[in-house]
Amino acid sequence: MTLSNSHVIREQFERCLGIIRQASVEILLLLKVHVAEGKDPRWFLEQLDSARLALGGWASVAKRLNLNDAELSQFTLQLRLLQQRVPQYESGQEVSDNQLIAAMRFVTALEHLRLQQPLLTYSTELSPGDELRQQHAQKQVRVLELMMKGLIVQAWPDPTRLNNHLKTLFGADRVRRWLQQGERNDALGGMMFSELALMLVDKKEYSRSYSALFSDPALLTLMVEPRKTLQSFLDDIRLIRNNIIARQPLTSAQLLLLDNYYAQIASPVQRAFNEGRTTVNPTGLMAEGTHELDLFWENARKKNQLTGDDIFEVRDTIDKPNRRPARTPEQRDYLISVVLWGAVGVMVMGMLMMGTWLLIESSGPTQAASTVAPPVKTVATEEMRETPSSRETLTRMGVTWDENNFRAAIDRNDTRVAKLFLKAGMEWKLSWTEHALSMNHREVLDLLMRYRLQMGQEKPCRQFINTLGHAMAGGEPLTDLRKEYLQAFCTVPAVVERQRHDMDQAKRRAQAQPDASTKKWQTIQTAIYEVIR
Repeated sequence: MTLSNSHVIREQFERCLGIIRQASVEILLLLKVHVAEGKDPRWFLEQLDSARLALGGWASVAKRLNLNDAELSQFTLQLRLLQQRVPQYESGQEVSDNQLIAAMRFVTALEHLRLQQPLLTYSTELSPGDELRQQHAQKQVRVLELMMKGLIVQAWPDPTRLNNHLKTLFGADRVRRWLQQGERNDALGGMMFSELALMLVDKKEYSRSYSALFSDPALLTLMVEPRKTLQSFLDDIRLIRNNIIARQPLTSAQLLLLDNYYAQIASPVQRAFNEGRTTVNPTGLMAEGTHELDLFWENARKKNQLTGDDIFEVRDTIDKPNRRPARTPEQRDYLISVVLWGAVGVMVMGMLMMGTWLLIESSGPTQAASTVAPPVKTVATEEMRETPSSRETLTRMGVTWDENNFRAAIDRNDTRVAKLFLKAGMEWKLSWTEHALSMNHREVLDLLMRYRLQMGQEKPCRQFINTLGHAMAGGEPLTDLRKEYLQAFCTVPAVVERQRHDMDQAKRRAQAQPDASTKKWQTIQTAIYEVIR
């Protein structure tokens, strides 16, 4: 590390710590912990733990911060990683790449928290950004995606063998879908970024084909092993890629974080290319012009309209499909119940037939003719087993009682699982419908509307309208479903007044600077206001 590079890293790190100290004061105040000034990450973690004890648990902390359980767990995980890397810091001491990455990752976590909780107003700007830096970031993400495809093709140069291998890993149905979405006989072209990344970081695939490329002892050392570090970095890049797809400018923290990720991932591949161990050349891909860059992102956005956002985390291993789907516990229980009651029915019918025959044999012909047998009532020897509750049914299906599973069911339009959660009494949040509304999943959205009283998110409309505005700016329509949800939850006077103010502001900007962007935003804000007023 050169002296000048070391100085830049130290300055960036100290700016990150300054942001974290400022944000910690606001966050703790929201949690009813009053402090004069923020200190180091370990102190912040201790104060959060004190707030947890005072409020009665992490659930209360999450509610005040407007985070779900998974988001709060991720937030505290990033803070713990930072305090492990930086137990204490004195101004001017040397800073490692891993310490800087840990600090910037937590700054991006603070950005997400501020987006979820509008009461927080701290700044997370690390450095001024411009259009050139945004374009450079787009190039970096493009190169990383093409680099992953190139490494996979190098490991499987025969397209037929590659497709067969993918069928073994993911199943024939998914490969068939990828082939339809990609170019001719190019399954990799139809895969999402998270699926490509999974091909690299899967335990078996990594050890067999890619571990030698990423064996540099100075790189990918943030986690316990390079593969886990690569998995974590690629998942963060997936979120950055989603922002680029949605035409949202990256924050300064995301830009700096992407610079560090790119250096950590592309450098060992570039070294392998220079040594002749791979044909993938990151420098050559980065040198390609703006035409190739624009074409790449245009195709990526077209595919995104067909498949939806890449909302799936980069997992640790590939879950191989079974040749024959295993029966769920509910299905097995139903099958056993049918067989047992069928056997009971046969026994009862046999007993009735035997009793009738014995009665005819023991009676004379005249008596048999003159006697009318009373109707026989069949009574089950056992009471019918009680129908399992919705929550028990979820358990038998292998679905745990967790908000993330409920939200995942909404995202994939799984009305069966979603209805079981709702019938069991779980609340849902308006923010969970964003993906379903983008994909026009009418079935699950109609189901949620029938259980609208269980929508438990407090003051959900600021985030909902903001997300809707960005979706419309990206070309998505204001559908009837979106109008229905706006009218159902966002017609309270305070929200209407705020939207009227936003519409007026957009109108003034369009008058002061009449271009396509400002006029488009004025149209969007006006359309939303017309729905809720």
